[in-house]
Amino acid sequence: MSRPRSPIIIIPARMKSVRLPGKPLAEIAGAPMIVQVWRRAVEAALGPVCVAAAEPEIAEAVEKAGGIAVLTDPDHPSGSDRIFEALGKADPHRRHDAIVNLQGDLPTIDPAMIRRVMDPLEDEAVDVATLAVAITREAERADPNVVKAVAAFDPAQGGGIARALYFSRATVPANEGPHYHHIGIYAYRRAALERFVALPSGLLEKREKLEQLRALEAGMRIDVALVDTPPLGVDTPAELERARAILARSAH
Repeated sequence: MSRPRSPIIIIPARMKSVRLPGKPLAEIAGAPMIVQVWRRAVEAALGPVCVAAAEPEIAEAVEKAGGIAVLTDPDHPSGSDRIFEALGKADPHRRHDAIVNLQGDLPTIDPAMIRRVMDPLEDEAVDVATLAVAITREAERADPNVVKAVAAFDPAQGGGIARALYFSRATVPANEGPHYHHIGIYAYRRAALERFVALPSGLLEKREKLEQLRALEAGMRIDVALVDTPPLGVDTPAELERARAILARSAH
């Protein structure tokens, strides 16, 4: 139960984005966004990569690029449910002992950040690992769209990994000191993912609209690894243009 030896990266993707419909197929630097995310996952070199597609056109785009995709129920309520179904299809013989859930709207993510999410699983007591970055823009502290990870990072001990005590859309903890922006990339031990998707929704999960609180309410342990900068999540046309500019520059 130390660090998993055989992880798989699964990228959930669906066409029905509220703010940017069809975004998995939005063109960025000559390829659909989902293909760019798949490429970053492959570059992380953690293990095989599979896209959990809600619609056939997403799977077709990934397969055309040389990747692996599986079709999943389009009506899944969450990305974790989608990756769990995909895991059963992609790995029926249970060869993989950990699953990295990588969001399908991070086309410019540094592959090192994907690798970083595995680090908390060095501790055998940790069920789920995730990432956070220190907030530097004052407006983000009060922004409910910026989810805060409440964890006691201790500079005296390196400060790089800490246990998650809570996640909130509110500005917590109170008083002076740093706040941390949660980055929604997860690494689950396989048994932890199986347990998580079988749990009923939690009261705090429903109140905050944060799925990870279900795990904390059930007594599961989530540890958070710090990274230096947040990845660019593409949810709006303006963010799509930023991603196009970034990848256009990196291509030259």
